[in-house]
Amino acid sequence: VQLQACGGGLVQPGGSLRLSCAASGRTLSRETMGWFRQAPGKEREYVSAIRRSGGNRFHAGAVKGRFTISRNNAESTVYLQMNDLKPADTAVYYCALSDLSLILSEIGNTAQYNYWGQGTQVTVSS
Repeated sequence: VQLQACGGGLVQPGGSLRLSCAASGRTLSRETMGWFRQAPGKEREYVSAIRRSGGNRFHAGAVKGRFTISRNNAESTVYLQMNDLKPADTAVYYCALSDLSLILSEIGNTAQYNYWGQGTQVTVSS
């Protein structure tokens, strides 16, 4: 499986961006796709995730109400709509895929994800 993320860029505070992540290769009926981010000097942190089965969506507290994850199973693509962006959202954003339908306690753990995209830079600055 290969993941290709795109859609990052420079945006002013309060602006919006939509990230996309396309998965190629084999796909499974039971999988979870997620978004993580890593700011300079910080550890990679969980942002959002969505299960293929049931479409259950999860968001970290820092982005809840501002970010929305969605997916198009037919196109094996996951999206992250980011609204009301803040300077604290500045980071490299990575998409990831797990072969499993993760439960809530697992969904933010990077070790649960088997495949990672190359990352796309999001910079929020005036």
